[in-house]
Amino acid sequence: MIFRALCISRDDLAGKASGKKYICVAAVETSKHGIMADSSESYHMVTSPSRGSRRGELTSSPGRDLPPFEDESEGLLGEGTLPEEEGDGEELIGDAMERDYRAIPELDRYEVEGLDLDEELSELSPGARAAAEDAMRRRDREQGGRLRRGLLYDSEDEDEERPARRRRLAERAAEGTGADDEEMIESIENLEDMKGHSVREWVVMAAPRLEIYHRFKNFLRTHVDENGHNVFKEKISDMCKENKESLVVNYEDLAAREHVLAYFLPEAPTEMLKIFDEAAKEVVLAMYPKYDRIAHEIHVRICNLPLVEELRSLRQLHLNQLIRTSGVVTCCTGVLPQLGMVKYNCNKCNFIQGPFFQSQNQEVKPGSCPECQSFGPFDINMELTVYQNYQRITIQESPGKMAAGRLPRSKDAILLADLVDQCKPGDEIELTGIYNNNYDGSLNMANGFPVFATVIMANHIARRDNKVAVAELTDEDIKAIVALSKDERIGERVFASIGPSIYGHEDIKRGLALALFGGEPKNPGGKHKVRGDLNVLLCGDPGTAKSQFLKYVEKVASRAVFTTGQGASAVGLTAYVQRHPVTREWTLEAGALVLADRGVCLIDEFDKMNDADRTSIHEAMEQQSISISKAGIVTSLQARCTIIAAANPIGGRYDPSLTFSENVDLTEPIVSRFDILCVVRDTVDPVQDEMLARFVVGSHIKHHPSNKEGGMAGLEEVVLPNTTDVPPIPQELLRKYIMYSKERVRPKLNQMDQDKVAHIYSDLRKESMATGSIPITVRHIESMIRMAEAHARMHLRDYVVEDDVNMAIRVMLESFIDTQKFSVMRSMKKTFARYLAFRKDNNELLLFILKQLVSEQVAYQRNRYGAQQDTIEIPEKDLVDKVMSC
Repeated sequence: MIFRALCISRDDLAGKASGKKYICVAAVETSKHGIMADSSESYHMVTSPSRGSRRGELTSSPGRDLPPFEDESEGLLGEGTLPEEEGDGEELIGDAMERDYRAIPELDRYEVEGLDLDEELSELSPGARAAAEDAMRRRDREQGGRLRRGLLYDSEDEDEERPARRRRLAERAAEGTGADDEEMIESIENLEDMKGHSVREWVVMAAPRLEIYHRFKNFLRTHVDENGHNVFKEKISDMCKENKESLVVNYEDLAAREHVLAYFLPEAPTEMLKIFDEAAKEVVLAMYPKYDRIAHEIHVRICNLPLVEELRSLRQLHLNQLIRTSGVVTCCTGVLPQLGMVKYNCNKCNFIQGPFFQSQNQEVKPGSCPECQSFGPFDINMELTVYQNYQRITIQESPGKMAAGRLPRSKDAILLADLVDQCKPGDEIELTGIYNNNYDGSLNMANGFPVFATVIMANHIARRDNKVAVAELTDEDIKAIVALSKDERIGERVFASIGPSIYGHEDIKRGLALALFGGEPKNPGGKHKVRGDLNVLLCGDPGTAKSQFLKYVEKVASRAVFTTGQGASAVGLTAYVQRHPVTREWTLEAGALVLADRGVCLIDEFDKMNDADRTSIHEAMEQQSISISKAGIVTSLQARCTIIAAANPIGGRYDPSLTFSENVDLTEPIVSRFDILCVVRDTVDPVQDEMLARFVVGSHIKHHPSNKEGGMAGLEEVVLPNTTDVPPIPQELLRKYIMYSKERVRPKLNQMDQDKVAHIYSDLRKESMATGSIPITVRHIESMIRMAEAHARMHLRDYVVEDDVNMAIRVMLESFIDTQKFSVMRSMKKTFARYLAFRKDNNELLLFILKQLVSEQVAYQRNRYGAQQDTIEIPEKDLVDKVMSC
């Protein structure tokens, strides 16, 4: 049983046959055979006697009332109203009803214009039928999705259009964009009221989605900075100049302007970013209408999310949310093509289906062919399918951010579109992306179903460097750093702050301090690079705190990687190639030197490495790059790091009667790549041994966990003559000081004393050839320049001055002289005494001379009397004469 609306002409009611305007007056019960004469109920229209009334009631003959309805004749017929009828009106359904269906020949005829009645139509050929069907499908595609205004809106909605919608239409008309079909959907003013839905469900609904679309588009068009400049107009212009397809949006700007969108984005990132991409593409095409020929899609990249998650803290709570994390890239696959928008060919009728948009979660395939209704098989149309770039990387926790004793965690990330090849192994990056889960068969076999692997779908990548670390410093930190640099004895304070728990070894502390600050890298002519990092080698007897120095540097450096010679191979230090477990292709894995890029690589037990492994780091130590040519992968990785190594001499103890090369099992090519060589000897000296013992005992008492006060109560303070009297710098402030100076200070060599460097190089060459010791090469000149720059950077100076050159020459001479035989060492110390005495304390010099006189007197007493006396007396005249002769 069907109810249909019966529309009768107003003129027919008056007995006229114009048939121009109609109104709905009754509902008639019909069936598929026509009007049922034996209908149990009849309906009629009862109008109100009032002329201005707009409402009526539809009543039934048995007396059952129906709910009132709106009279929409005003919207259809205009502002005018029907003339007032007298009485209760005329009964329209009755015995005279047949006259409304009488034939009217003058009205019941077709227009003959455009008809060819004489032509006889024949059956279409298969080719013509196929062409007609193609034309109809093309027309359907062009008209698909276009709904008329009346199908989307009731007349009541049209009459009561919201002021906000009218205002938006006016704004769009003023911008010249006009109104489209999506504007027919009613806008939402209170977007944050989700009406009980989740964020993910709410943003995919038509009305909220459209509101988000327009709000973000308005944000891109109207957002300005503090100077009143349009931010994204300049960004879009720069993006189009470089033919890119990524538009970076600062999350802080979005939160300040559109806080609702900023709230929705981390909760439903996949859906929100899709809307953002569409809005950004429309804004870009409005500025550059033909840019879609270069970039088919515009991707919105979100940066500066407020919360940074560690890799080991990612949990189920973060699934399908936008996260920001950081780490070091350890592995990169090649760039592969991935299906983006795929079309399929039907093998039976060659019909092309699609496009199907592939997602990362599952593969989308057609079920059946709409042309021949077959269920396959279907092949991918290679020519019409659109591909996108795909790359998979692995990031690992940064070496300097892990707690002691913990293994580093790693996570895979997928890079799409123009994000590929934005990082390489060894780079420290900040990654913003969607934390997703995917099926992994190997995990299910090992742990049982259902266990899923996790992956980060990258949205934005930013490489971290010292600029990012310096940006984290507060204004109070910078003020403290600048005030500390104004101290006249800042250099001595820095030297005293290196390894404060280690007694003595002032030469090693100076060398490590200069290595931490480093020199300035150069690239003359843009053809080859000259490194600015200092390499240091510690060699000496066991138990002389070599490994303790390395551990200290690992804590104070902003980025450090620690390894040992026995536990590291050549590929472990540089890089290696292996098959990726998922893609089964050869991938590049970074070693310790690559992971320490722009940091410090610490290698203990350097002498335990075999010759092949040590040879592999020659390029990394001088050119600071690692070249790989394996398994079809030919590339070069950056290894811009300071190398600090520790080695033991042959036989366990250092023999002063032999040269350095004879004491250490290292080849000359690798020894010459170290800028500073520090030899540590464990000599028997009663005075120094007693002072060392007092220092160690006092250090244990002071730093005992049960000592709440942290002092040395009850212990007599010992004045150490060979330690400086300057107060050390707190370790946290020293770490920030080093970080700040390496990023902000670029010392120049304009005021450097070149003649002094040339003379000292010439003298060292002569002594090297005469004594047969380590050869002095041009690398030693570069080492002195790097040390002078490091000393200037330590004082936050923009230019290298004479004091910096003198300190560099002193450290170089101490390094060179300590590697000589004992007999040669004494003569060379006299030859270069004026350089070695730079910045030395006079009391320290007097103590050194007095110790020499005491040693000579002890040897004389032992040789003459065969026994050592309890007391040794040195005449004052002998001390004065010795001092004057130096």
